[in-house]
Amino acid sequence: MKFRRTNQFKKNYQKLPSDIQRRVDQKLRLLLRDLRYPSLRVHKVRGVEGLWEFSVTMNYRVLFEIEDEYYVLLAVGPHSIVDQI
Repeated sequence: MKFRRTNQFKKNYQKLPSDIQRRVDQKLRLLLRDLRYPSLRVHKVRGVEGLWEFSVTMNYRVLFEIEDEYYVLLAVGPHSIVDQI
């Protein structure tokens, strides 16, 4: 699998504190290794077809879709980012 980052994801990422950016980078590496890695807590977002999320910390999430061989990274931020999609 590979990553495709949307403009929204890039904007969200740039606004994150540097320590959270490092955590996002670590979690993305884990995602490439194993979608079911326990600390990611990957799951489908209820009520939105094809939308997934994983935990960066207890307060930060990454929203993504799976298209062919890509994880399409849609947004990153506090749990409330789910409401923005």
